[in-house]
Amino acid sequence: MRILLTGHLGYIGTALTPMLLGRGHEVVGLDSDLYRACTFAGRIAPVPTNCKDIRDVEPADVQGFQAVVHLAGLSNDPLGDLNPELTYQINCRASVRLAELARRAGVERFVFSSSCSNYGAAGSDMLTEESPFRPVTPYGKSKVLVEQVVSRMAGDGFSPVFLRNATAYGVSPRLRFDLVLNNLTAWGFATGKVLLKSDGSPWRPIVHVEDIARAFIAAVEAPRELVHNQAFNVGRTSENYRIRELAWIVEETVPGCRAEFAPGACPDKRCYRVNCDKIARTLKSFTPRWSAALGAGQLLGAYRETGVAAEDFEGPKYQRVAHIKKLLAEGVLDETLRFRK
Repeated sequence: MRILLTGHLGYIGTALTPMLLGRGHEVVGLDSDLYRACTFAGRIAPVPTNCKDIRDVEPADVQGFQAVVHLAGLSNDPLGDLNPELTYQINCRASVRLAELARRAGVERFVFSSSCSNYGAAGSDMLTEESPFRPVTPYGKSKVLVEQVVSRMAGDGFSPVFLRNATAYGVSPRLRFDLVLNNLTAWGFATGKVLLKSDGSPWRPIVHVEDIARAFIAAVEAPRELVHNQAFNVGRTSENYRIRELAWIVEETVPGCRAEFAPGACPDKRCYRVNCDKIARTLKSFTPRWSAALGAGQLLGAYRETGVAAEDFEGPKYQRVAHIKKLLAEGVLDETLRFRK
């Protein structure tokens, strides 16, 4: 299958690309490469690449593909908060436009990287794909809007699929340290302290980046009748944790470290537990392989190999918001987050 993969140079994309190639798919990437200076370790699979902002996609860019897998966008809640209007432009309007262009071009499958952030402030109830949306950030709201608009485009020749990813973790060539398990494990390794920046009580479903990639592959390859205009929570139901429970897992993984609360740690209103039984029941080829404990061990091994220090994971190289602010301050990006010529 010939697949257009947007955001192929990001955290998920650099894990997904080689897995798609390994399945025999032809992959063309589309990415502005905003994080070109942020490669952590490993090899980024070379594929034909259209280096372009998702807002600038033209009809010709989506011609000749059987599927579009759409990952590109501002990647999490804090980054979305940096400039809410830009978040809507990039994550919502550009995504809807991409879907419309794909539909007009005859692309049969459109797989959208949505998020469990859609559920937002949901408390401790176990949520299914039918649960109400309660997003509390521009990032979460943008994902909800894309799902609502693109679902109305579904028809005989155009099948959108919405994958609501749990909070990601795990090693990738474009590793992010602004993700809870990645961050807690880094703190434990580099400082001996597992630093909790909230009170540790919120629930969060988590899923390894490679398992997210497996879900996208399953959604691309599935028969139309199984996925047409469907949403799926991506993860495993057993992988819901309170943040403090993740800190305890890191304590058990990283020798000699202990959990501590950061000064000013306070409750986080983002709190949700997610049921992932639908994807397991529907997409039989989707078999998650990771747990939080295994992931913490993988991360520890990578941190040992590279010698990660606190200035790395708290600094501008691997923190998405800090990196964007640095590029803005240096004049590398303009106020619309496009590279200056």
